[in-house]
Amino acid sequence: MTKADIIESVYEKVGFSKKESAELVELVFDTLKETLERGDKVKISGFGNFQPRFKRARPGRNPQSGQPIEITARRVVKFVPSQVLKADLNDGFIDPNEKSAEDDEGPDSAAADDDDDDE
Repeated sequence: MTKADIIESVYEKVGFSKKESAELVELVFDTLKETLERGDKVKISGFGNFQPRFKRARPGRNPQSGQPIEITARRVVKFVPSQVLKADLNDGFIDPNEKSAEDDEGPDSAAADDDDDDE
Protein backbone atom coordinates (compact mmCIF):
# COMPACT_ATOMS: atom_id res chain seq x y z
CA MET A 1 0.00 0.00 0.00
CA THR A 2 1.34 3.40 -0.93
CA LYS A 3 0.66 6.86 0.48
CA ALA A 4 -1.58 7.49 -2.54
CA ASP A 5 -3.58 4.37 -1.63
CA ILE A 6 -4.01 5.65 1.93
CA ILE A 7 -5.18 9.04 0.63
CA GLU A 8 -7.66 7.30 -1.69
CA SER A 9 -8.96 5.17 1.21
CA VAL A 10 -9.46 8.25 3.42
CA TYR A 11 -11.20 9.99 0.51
CA GLU A 12 -13.62 7.07 0.03
CA LYS A 13 -14.33 6.31 3.70
CA VAL A 14 -14.45 9.77 5.28
CA GLY A 15 -15.92 11.81 2.48
CA PHE A 16 -13.32 14.59 2.43
CA SER A 17 -12.20 15.92 -0.92
CA LYS A 18 -9.06 14.35 -2.36
CA LYS A 19 -7.11 17.51 -1.54
CA GLU A 20 -8.32 17.50 2.09
CA SER A 21 -7.60 13.76 2.37
CA ALA A 22 -4.07 14.29 1.06
CA GLU A 23 -3.48 17.17 3.49
CA LEU A 24 -4.77 15.06 6.41
CA VAL A 25 -2.56 12.09 5.56
CA GLU A 26 0.47 14.36 5.06
CA LEU A 27 -0.23 16.04 8.42
CA VAL A 28 -0.36 12.66 10.21
CA PHE A 29 2.89 11.48 8.62
CA ASP A 30 4.63 14.80 9.28
CA THR A 31 3.58 14.66 12.93
CA LEU A 32 4.89 11.10 13.26
CA LYS A 33 8.16 12.05 11.57
CA GLU A 34 8.69 15.15 13.73
CA THR A 35 7.99 13.18 16.90
CA LEU A 36 10.48 10.45 15.96
CA GLU A 37 13.10 13.05 14.92
CA ARG A 38 12.87 14.55 18.43
CA GLY A 39 13.65 11.09 19.81
CA ASP A 40 10.18 10.52 21.24
CA LYS A 41 8.27 7.26 21.01
CA VAL A 42 4.98 7.08 19.06
CA LYS A 43 2.35 4.77 20.53
CA ILE A 44 -0.79 4.06 18.50
CA SER A 45 -3.22 2.06 20.60
CA GLY A 46 -4.36 -1.13 18.89
CA PHE A 47 -1.63 -0.80 16.23
CA GLY A 48 1.84 -0.61 17.76
CA ASN A 49 4.81 1.45 18.89
CA PHE A 50 7.41 3.28 16.82
CA GLN A 51 10.60 3.95 18.73
CA PRO A 52 13.76 5.67 17.50
CA ARG A 53 16.90 3.65 18.27
CA PHE A 54 20.58 4.46 17.96
CA LYS A 55 22.86 2.05 16.11
CA ARG A 56 26.56 2.50 16.68
CA ALA A 57 29.17 2.29 13.93
CA ARG A 58 30.22 -1.24 13.02
CA PRO A 59 32.40 -3.04 10.53
CA GLY A 60 30.76 -4.34 7.37
CA ARG A 61 31.66 -5.64 3.93
CA ASN A 62 30.88 -4.38 0.43
CA PRO A 63 28.89 -7.28 -1.10
CA GLN A 64 30.15 -6.57 -4.63
CA SER A 65 33.87 -6.20 -3.99
CA GLY A 66 34.21 -7.96 -0.62
CA GLN A 67 36.16 -4.94 0.70
CA PRO A 68 35.73 -4.19 4.41
CA ILE A 69 33.95 -0.91 5.13
CA GLU A 70 32.67 0.87 8.21
CA ILE A 71 28.90 1.23 8.52
CA THR A 72 28.34 4.65 10.09
CA ALA A 73 26.43 5.26 13.29
CA ARG A 74 22.81 6.21 12.69
CA ARG A 75 19.33 6.35 14.11
CA VAL A 76 16.70 3.86 13.00
CA VAL A 77 13.03 3.33 13.81
CA LYS A 78 11.95 0.12 15.51
CA PHE A 79 8.31 -0.93 15.15
CA VAL A 80 6.72 -3.26 17.69
CA PRO A 81 3.18 -4.38 16.77
CA SER A 82 0.52 -4.39 19.48
CA GLN A 83 -1.07 -7.60 20.71
CA VAL A 84 -4.31 -6.54 18.99
CA LEU A 85 -2.55 -6.19 15.62
CA LYS A 86 -0.75 -9.52 16.08
CA ALA A 87 -4.05 -11.25 16.89
CA ASP A 88 -5.79 -9.66 13.90
CA LEU A 89 -2.97 -10.70 11.56
CA ASN A 90 -3.08 -14.28 12.77
CA ASP A 91 -6.86 -14.67 13.00
CA GLY A 92 -7.73 -17.49 10.61
CA PHE A 93 -4.14 -17.78 9.36
CA ILE A 94 -3.15 -21.29 8.34
CA ASP A 95 0.55 -21.94 7.83
CA PRO A 96 0.90 -23.66 4.43
CA ASN A 97 4.11 -25.34 5.63
CA GLU A 98 2.49 -26.88 8.70
CA LYS A 99 1.03 -30.38 8.45
CA SER A 100 -2.58 -30.75 9.57
CA ALA A 101 -3.81 -33.40 12.02
CA GLU A 102 -5.43 -35.28 9.11
CA ASP A 103 -2.04 -35.57 7.37
CA ASP A 104 -0.53 -37.12 10.50
CA GLU A 105 -3.09 -39.94 10.66
CA GLY A 106 -2.03 -41.44 7.34
CA PRO A 107 -3.91 -43.80 5.03
CA ASP A 108 -4.04 -46.71 7.52
CA SER A 109 -6.13 -44.83 10.08
CA ALA A 110 -9.41 -45.44 8.21
CA ALA A 111 -8.69 -49.16 8.05
CA ALA A 112 -7.95 -49.21 11.77
CA ASP A 113 -11.37 -47.67 12.48
CA ASP A 114 -13.07 -50.40 10.40
CA ASP A 115 -11.36 -53.14 12.44
CA ASP A 116 -13.01 -51.86 15.63
CA ASP A 117 -16.51 -52.43 14.19
CA ASP A 118 -15.97 -56.20 13.78
CA GLU A 119 -15.82 -56.92 17.51
